[in-house]
Amino acid sequence: MHQGRAMLELRVFHDVARALTSTLELDVVLHSIMAQMEQFFGPETWSLMMIDEARNDLYHAIYVGRNSDKVKRVRIPMGDGVAGWVAREGLPLILNDVASDPRFSAFLRNNPEIGLTSIACVPIKSNEKILGVLQLMNYRVEGPNDSAVSFLYVLSDYAAIAIQNARSMALIHELSITDDCTGLYNARHLYGLLDEQVQSCTGGDGCFSLLFLDLDHFKHVNDTHGHLVGTRLLAEVASLLRSCLGAKDAGFRYGGDEFVVLFPGMDKQTAIETTQYIYSRLHDARFLEKEGLLLTMRASFGLATFPEDGDSTQNIIRSADDMMYEVKNSTRDNIGVAGRGMLDPHKSLWTVRPSAGAQGRPATEVEAEPTTSKQ
Repeated sequence: MHQGRAMLELRVFHDVARALTSTLELDVVLHSIMAQMEQFFGPETWSLMMIDEARNDLYHAIYVGRNSDKVKRVRIPMGDGVAGWVAREGLPLILNDVASDPRFSAFLRNNPEIGLTSIACVPIKSNEKILGVLQLMNYRVEGPNDSAVSFLYVLSDYAAIAIQNARSMALIHELSITDDCTGLYNARHLYGLLDEQVQSCTGGDGCFSLLFLDLDHFKHVNDTHGHLVGTRLLAEVASLLRSCLGAKDAGFRYGGDEFVVLFPGMDKQTAIETTQYIYSRLHDARFLEKEGLLLTMRASFGLATFPEDGDSTQNIIRSADDMMYEVKNSTRDNIGVAGRGMLDPHKSLWTVRPSAGAQGRPATEVEAEPTTSKQ
């Protein structure tokens, strides 16, 4: 009997290790770990909870047991309940009668859907950093030397490796698609997202809009104040641009002082209004205040909408880019729209970001300022 149990443990560890080395997809590895738990413990209740550092609480990455739909939605603040206590303290906890422990009796009363009577909970650690907890519920263990607890410790180590590997790969991927100077996406990522948008919208009634903008007389800033100031200026312009975008929009640094914005699902009229809003925000902004410069910047904008202005990735890029250069080579500080020509943005500046089907609030006409100034 003991030998059979040992062989089962060995096979489980082998299967988990194989899952860890076969993929860097976090969900795949975690589900593999939980599948091994099911094989080892049988039809019991268990969960793996991850720490959400932004919200300072834990959420269920995986939950197996009764009332799963309800329990999965439960988030536990750090320090609350058994899971919150283990996550905060970084220590394991084994309780065969949770209700008798005054630390957790109130938590049980407030969360009856969990149906918790006993628990073995261990932290998931990586280099002393707590990533989450692994817990086996309503399974009576004999003590800290119980084989079930030892098994939980091993699985928690595997889970820590999986989580760290997945996060490292996610970070590497994020760095590979991000511009170092501005924090916006880079051109490589733009092409990938555009291909996805074109494929998604082709053959249906979907649309998206693409905005190019090139800063006017940016070279003058570099020549006057130096390249370090120019680099900081690009970062501040990118920050302003990012603050103008909706949750579905994406901003890119295309190269040099040229930026691109992708508006998924946005028709031409809404894109025009949104571009006018960005134009207005740029006009009102003063940059490099901490350096005592208070620079103003202007830009040449070019806007195109799929599929009417281009039916492929290259064609829609060409349409938006051509309109931007039409502005750049004529008036500068203006908006060019494919199929409509140049706008007079001063007559309809938007002070709030418009949304599809919503009425915006145009601002009063303002007088254009010099491209750069030191006040």
